Amino acid sequence: MAAMAALQSSMTSLSLSSNSFLGQRLFPPTLYSVPAKLTAKPCLIVVKLKRWERKECKPNSLPVLHKMHVKVGDTVKVISGHDKGKTGEVTKIFKHNSTVIVKEINLKTKHMKSREEGEPGQILKVEGAIHSSNVMLFSKEKNVASRVGHKILENGQRVRYLIKTGEIIDNAENWKKLKEEKKKTEEAVTAA
Repeated sequence: MAAMAALQSSMTSLSLSSNSFLGQRLFPPTLYSVPAKLTAKPCLIVVKLKRWERKECKPNSLPVLHKMHVKVGDTVKVISGHDKGKTGEVTKIFKHNSTVIVKEINLKTKHMKSREEGEPGQILKVEGAIHSSNVMLFSKEKNVASRVGHKILENGQRVRYLIKTGEIIDNAENWKKLKEEKKKTEEAVTAA
């Protein structure tokens, strides 16, 4: 008991008896409130894009992919922009920002530096992306642009068709042609 009384008297003589430390009030540990965990997770993937190019993310940090009315291999007509009225074939699609690349349309000039000594630089023409809302499916046979519709055939297959002409876009022959062309281009690239 005597030791306890001596300890208490020494504590009262200390300058920290006012429950303050460097201007901050000290509270007993029982009065602290535990902070609640955040339920909504922020987008974890931050790609080095410009502020206006940032991809919208789902809760699992993957980019949101938009459904588009065009696919690779479709013949489309540009309905707005400086290439309005031109037709071409879709070569690539980007689902995260709903843009497409059409062959020989929206050409941009790209200046390439020389990679090795003695090799000259180049000025290349590269196809730029077009938003999918600025292109419309085009019928080569009837020479008309049309919106796209969906219907289910007798065999249960769901296909796309042109509303104005009724022409079916997704048939087996078109896919075979597309696959053959892709194989030819891959063989040409590997041979070169």
